[in-house]
Amino acid sequence: MEKVVCRISREEILRNMKVKVDAGVPIVISGAGVGIVARVLEKAGADMAVVYNSGHFRMNGYSSILGNLPVGDANEIVYQMGLKQILPMTKKMPVAAGVFGVDPTRDMEAFLRSLADIGYSAIINYPTVGKFSGQFRREIESVGLGYAKEAEMMKLAHELGFATLGYVYKPEEAKMLAEAGADILVSHAGLTAGGDVGTSASCTLDEAIEKTERVLRAGLEVNPEIIPLCHGGAIANPEDFARVYRETCCVGFVGASSIERIPVESALKAAVKGFADVR
Repeated sequence: MEKVVCRISREEILRNMKVKVDAGVPIVISGAGVGIVARVLEKAGADMAVVYNSGHFRMNGYSSILGNLPVGDANEIVYQMGLKQILPMTKKMPVAAGVFGVDPTRDMEAFLRSLADIGYSAIINYPTVGKFSGQFRREIESVGLGYAKEAEMMKLAHELGFATLGYVYKPEEAKMLAEAGADILVSHAGLTAGGDVGTSASCTLDEAIEKTERVLRAGLEVNPEIIPLCHGGAIANPEDFARVYRETCCVGFVGASSIERIPVESALKAAVKGFADVR
């Protein structure tokens, strides 16, 4: 299989991350839903930006969970966001595309190649059916649109030469993506709590810590070289992450609402109040 030529190679991305891990410095990855966020992330030294369809909704005022619902074409949204907003703002920072891997309407290899052509260097499985459970999850799994289909997409992305990040909710998913060649595993603790449109139904931080350790350890058992990261739920600020970093095997954090939404909400409120308080 002919490999894609990414703006920043998989080897360079992983080498830079492992240097930081060996030095005891956490990896920091953030969602970028608009160009100004991507530009600031690069200047701030983020290790990677991720373009999610949820970022489009999040930075337009809606809850991030809209990215998991049938509103818009997730893969086309991410393609266009990268092409017109995010990739023109970045030069040295790698950017990952959130790909809906079970999309049956696309030639997935052709689509992944098109993402490399416009400047994406990494792939993450988002939206992900890992978000769903119960009868709906059983139904989509039964018709071949389940998590195994996402793992196939991730394996293809790996074989094409992308750096690959895998969202995992359960130990068995972590093992599946590790076996598919994922370079980075991201234990997902759920929709981020906090801010104006964050969830109030998040698990506790203690529960997030327990889940993060259990899920990531499962992936590391398959491949000890995987880079294990955490995301979401009650892990909503640097203080929360500090506990997870100290108490689990995770070596970094993937933020979306916690970096690009909640701080913007707070900063804008403070700016408006500062001007309004002038007398």
